[in-house]
Amino acid sequence: MKRVFIGVKIIAGPVLLKTINSLKTVLAGEKIKWVDPENIHLTLAFIGETEEERIKILSIMLKQACTGFGEFSFRLCSTGVFKNLRDPRVLWIGIEGYEKLSELNDLVKTGLNDTGFPVEDRPFKPHVTLGRIKHLKNAESLKSALEMYGDTFIQDVIVEELILYQSVLRPEGPIYKAIETFSLNQGRS
Repeated sequence: MKRVFIGVKIIAGPVLLKTINSLKTVLAGEKIKWVDPENIHLTLAFIGETEEERIKILSIMLKQACTGFGEFSFRLCSTGVFKNLRDPRVLWIGIEGYEKLSELNDLVKTGLNDTGFPVEDRPFKPHVTLGRIKHLKNAESLKSALEMYGDTFIQDVIVEELILYQSVLRPEGPIYKAIETFSLNQGRS
């Protein structure tokens, strides 16, 4: 059994790294489990604990979904939180220009459904998680930090592949290992 999810790797450019470091500085006194810049990604579907045989089925489905889809891009910009400012749980960077990403997400969800994998029944809200907020002492510092990057362009992301990841949980933070990558340009002439 492996704990798996489907995602897009985000390679943190200089502005994203600067943004993360700035947020860490402003929120230094808060209990936030920050995502390691090497682990930054955008999740399309979290599958969970999966048997090896089912991972093979998942791989076949993803190859079919990705073949000929073609590369695309989106923009990282703005910051925010999930649940809300009174009870924040996740600190994120938003996505703009994600029409093709939504199309790919729909293909993946359909494939998951067709092959008997559980599919979350909620609207697709693409975002990049920067940290999980464990406890917040000063809501005003969080609000100020979010306002600093309210509508700021951070970087473009070019998506050429989808990745089936294994998530290995450890006390010091998870490790995400690529099980297999699926080219979006494969099958195009």
